[in-house]
Amino acid sequence: MISDRATVKAAHVILASGSPRRVEIINDILGLAATVVPSNFPEDLDKSQYTPAAYVQENARQKALEVYDRLTSEKGSSPSLVVGADTVVVLGDAILEKPKSTDAMREMLSKLSGSSHEVCTGVALIYGPTGAGSAASDRHIECFVETTEVTFGTLSSEVIEAYIASGEPMDKAGSYGIQGVGGSFVSGIRGCYHNVVGFPMHRFCTKLDASRLRV
Repeated sequence: MISDRATVKAAHVILASGSPRRVEIINDILGLAATVVPSNFPEDLDKSQYTPAAYVQENARQKALEVYDRLTSEKGSSPSLVVGADTVVVLGDAILEKPKSTDAMREMLSKLSGSSHEVCTGVALIYGPTGAGSAASDRHIECFVETTEVTFGTLSSEVIEAYIASGEPMDKAGSYGIQGVGGSFVSGIRGCYHNVVGFPMHRFCTKLDASRLRV
């Protein structure tokens, strides 16, 4: 839990994500009343140049920076805090993001069946400058990555096809949502559950520095 939630709410936090799961965790569960401003960052980083952890961290940083810079330009002043996040599923050395077709869903779910994988979420916190006369470039950036291990039971082709037909895998990294029907595939989990949903709530609460917020 955030110890100084009143200060965080008064600071008008910006969430650089339109993910319904992240909005629910930030606003419905934590009650931070963040303004949702989805990032326009194209997420076109070359995966071959990054480890999975570095990849999600840089994606989160770029998402948050795009929103921070855009709002600073539009409003003439910097946001107090912009939160960016990115989540991927990692199987072996392969990064599995949101599927772009039913064939991609089928392939991902087949690979995850009967094995363990990791869910990595990168989070970027960009605090605006607090000193009088400070420039927007005096922002403070903190990033971290949370990793959770998830184990799937064996999925039959019939189960995979039924799950694809449900539409749930469509916008989910790795083609499943642990908070939905996809949770029935999970036989074990080691680490933060909310990280698999899409946002590491506990780690975020421990990392958030209310003393840096401009109210």
